[in-house]
Amino acid sequence: MDDGRTVKVSKYLSKHLRHQPERIGLTLDPHGWVGIDDLLRAAADHGVRISRAELEHVVAVNDKQRFTIDHEGDRIRANQGHTVGVDLGLPPATPPAYLFHGTVARALPAIRAEGLRPMARHHVHLSPDRETATRVGARRGRPVVLTVDAGAMARDGHVFHVTANGVWLTDAVPPAYLRFPD
Repeated sequence: MDDGRTVKVSKYLSKHLRHQPERIGLTLDPHGWVGIDDLLRAAADHGVRISRAELEHVVAVNDKQRFTIDHEGDRIRANQGHTVGVDLGLPPATPPAYLFHGTVARALPAIRAEGLRPMARHHVHLSPDRETATRVGARRGRPVVLTVDAGAMARDGHVFHVTANGVWLTDAVPPAYLRFPD
């Protein structure tokens, strides 16, 4: 499978497993899972043919590990980033002392005033390292990396979860817990 096809299938999966499952007639279960056969059939019915091997390849090689196939190999879901209502069933987790968030300079005035908010998503997404946060911020322009005092947040009662692919989730990050670059 060439890189172009891999990216195309990955974007298609993101759109329909995170944001618009109903657009191709899918219904995610309460935890975001959908049958693989149902997904492949719905995609084909809407003019996008994806083989089981292509799907498994995308799940295996996706650089951000956005998707998970269940242990039985019957269902698939996105690991995070949903704008549709799902409960990923992630237990609370103790974060490292610091996490990171990649953004762009034009977002900084709002972040300084309001902190990090989930916007259309269910949670704020945080990275375990600066490198990952830099890549995330670079998707929207020249990246700016913020440091989140996750240890202090946890001590103050904020709840964190970590996804299967290492993305840290929390409801919001108030400005007091953010460190901005000079």
